[in-house]
Amino acid sequence: MNTNLVLYIVRRAIYAVVTLILIIVIVYFLIHLIAPTPYALAGIYAGSGHHTKTEIDAIIAKYHLNAPLYTQILIYIGNIFHGNLGYDPVYHVPEINLIGTFLPRTLELVIPALIISTVLGLYTGSFGASHRRKVQDQAVKGVYLVTWASPPFFIAIVLQLFLAYDLGLLPSTGMVNPTLIAPPDVAGFPLLNALIAGDLPYFISLIHHMILPVLAISLLSFGVITRITRSSMLDAIDSDYFRLEMMKGISRKTAVYGAALRNASIPIITLLALTFGYAVAGAVIVEDIFDYHGMGWFIVQAIYSLDYIAILSTTVIIAISIIMANLAADILYGVIDPRVTVK
Repeated sequence: MNTNLVLYIVRRAIYAVVTLILIIVIVYFLIHLIAPTPYALAGIYAGSGHHTKTEIDAIIAKYHLNAPLYTQILIYIGNIFHGNLGYDPVYHVPEINLIGTFLPRTLELVIPALIISTVLGLYTGSFGASHRRKVQDQAVKGVYLVTWASPPFFIAIVLQLFLAYDLGLLPSTGMVNPTLIAPPDVAGFPLLNALIAGDLPYFISLIHHMILPVLAISLLSFGVITRITRSSMLDAIDSDYFRLEMMKGISRKTAVYGAALRNASIPIITLLALTFGYAVAGAVIVEDIFDYHGMGWFIVQAIYSLDYIAILSTTVIIAISIIMANLAADILYGVIDPRVTVK
């Protein structure tokens, strides 16, 4: 690994840490605008119900709520790097335990959705570019523009009404058949738990309930990949190396989905991080509509119950996930594209 690439990775890692700290500061500041006094903050930490002044004072002392704002932020950032996200006043358990329960469920939706949307986007973008200005190209543009412009709740509701209620092919809501008993939580991920336990009915039920949310998130995400792929493919098709491939006597289809797509895929790597963030954001609405108890559902419930500790924690976790995805994309881009240098 050359020195330029190492410096590039280090610089991107520093940017990621600075971005995370800025997000924490902004969110923490917004919560202090909602609860500007130590007693108001202590009321949030205490949760619903009546609390004596002694209990409130104890919470203020425990969480340093009477300290200057910058001190509280520094303490909170320090706690985050030690894995301490606070204690949830609604569920009465450490926040990290709740994240460990709900985040894997969302990842089981987002990861397959990203794979599907990436494969679909690469294929439709290439297909549209190879049939430029023809009916096929116009059809591809029409589909991805509709899905890209549609709000998450619209796509989720349309799928729910058509595939679940009208055709009855898939369950409309829920994460699993409620009559089934969950296997022991060994791996943290429900699908892996079912596989480890050999519980095939539970595993099939999970897959059955995942299809609609995964399909909704995929449709939300694939449009931007299709758009960028089509644009990159048009540049690749007009390039000299593509003409050289065609002059070798290979078929146009082989040249398009071989040489052109391979070279046009480099910009898609950086786009995947953006797509991941878009998919996570869409999962918040999608999970609420399908009553799928993942991170998105948890965030909506936290907003309904004014659980600001959960809102802060989930915002930080989602920010970390998106920042890490961007960092991974930057590193991959630096490794794959030799033109990336540090100036």
